[in-house]
Amino acid sequence: MPLDDREQKILEEIERHLYEEDPRLARTVATAPLGGRRRLRQRLAAVAFLVGIVVMLGSFTTSPFIAGLGFVVMVASAGYLATTVRAAAEVGAVGSGWLDRFQDRWRRER
Repeated sequence: MPLDDREQKILEEIERHLYEEDPRLARTVATAPLGGRRRLRQRLAAVAFLVGIVVMLGSFTTSPFIAGLGFVVMVASAGYLATTVRAAAEVGAVGSGWLDRFQDRWRRER
């Protein structure tokens, strides 16, 4: 159902106030996936990583080809997981504080 003109103006005013008061939150809300899809995809990538490890280790002696496929699944899922975690941290999503602390420690120890 489309909004009428009055409702559309109210919505635009709310958006303008949000951008003025807290631009970081506004960017986070604008770029956040709906319904926690990012978190679901991260969990699926973690499960795929574990499946890749099991397939690789379970079939290494019997079939190197299947073990190679398990390795490819493992690397692809790890890459996807790292990419989504980094993207969430750059946007400033909630829960990225641990990643910031880890990066700070990494820089200090180097």
